[in-house]
Amino acid sequence: MREKIELELERIEKENDVKILFAVESGSRAWGFPSKDSDYDVRFVYIHPVEWYLSIHDKRDVIEYPISDDLDISGWDIKKALQLFAKSNPALLEWIRSPIFYSKNSNFPEKLQQMSEKGFDPKATIYHYLHMASKNYREFLQGENVKLKKYFYVLRPILACKWLEEKATLPPVEFDRLITELSLERSVLDEIEKLLIKKKAGTELDVGLKIKVLNQFLEEQIHYYGQYVKGIEKRLGIDIEILNTVFRDMLFEVYKKEHK
Repeated sequence: MREKIELELERIEKENDVKILFAVESGSRAWGFPSKDSDYDVRFVYIHPVEWYLSIHDKRDVIEYPISDDLDISGWDIKKALQLFAKSNPALLEWIRSPIFYSKNSNFPEKLQQMSEKGFDPKATIYHYLHMASKNYREFLQGENVKLKKYFYVLRPILACKWLEEKATLPPVEFDRLITELSLERSVLDEIEKLLIKKKAGTELDVGLKIKVLNQFLEEQIHYYGQYVKGIEKRLGIDIEILNTVFRDMLFEVYKKEHK
């Protein structure tokens, strides 16, 4: 599948006249617990030739394709990525720290990684993960019978909030690290590990009785972080001029050979 993804990325470059700076896995495969039928969620950041940016018109800054043959692939233009990076966009912060890279044709992800630890806004990041956890909990885990795999879609963001509180650093993408490096009650950890063993074995987690221990834990954590986040000071973030410099440097680095 990796070869297929790499060929698809090459096709996207030619079809759209862009250079892909990096491409990563962003879904359950990056988190560490794909199912047998999990899609490959490939995300990338790309850059156009210099002339493309010298226009008074706003242009489309995303490349998207319909899901095909278990491949979900899309990307952002570098300017969009940097604008979102300035706002501590958690999706992008996860892309640059993904354990699975399909392509890396520049030092762009490393530059963002170096800036992100000191430059990210913990308040905005916790709000993002808290909103995700709350929304998924309300949508998927309210009845007596629930889709068991949906627990991961609430556990992962709420554990990311817990990581941000306890470690004061960006949470890891890998779910295993969240449950092994955070302080969790044994009863909660036991239920998570039972689900994880089944998920990693490829067992489809269909509808089943809700897990009361996990529901109680999630409700308590969602309420707690709803209060906790209010007391966090907003961080100013990264100077936009620094990101402007990164943008210009990447343009020069990627296209300098064509302008010699």
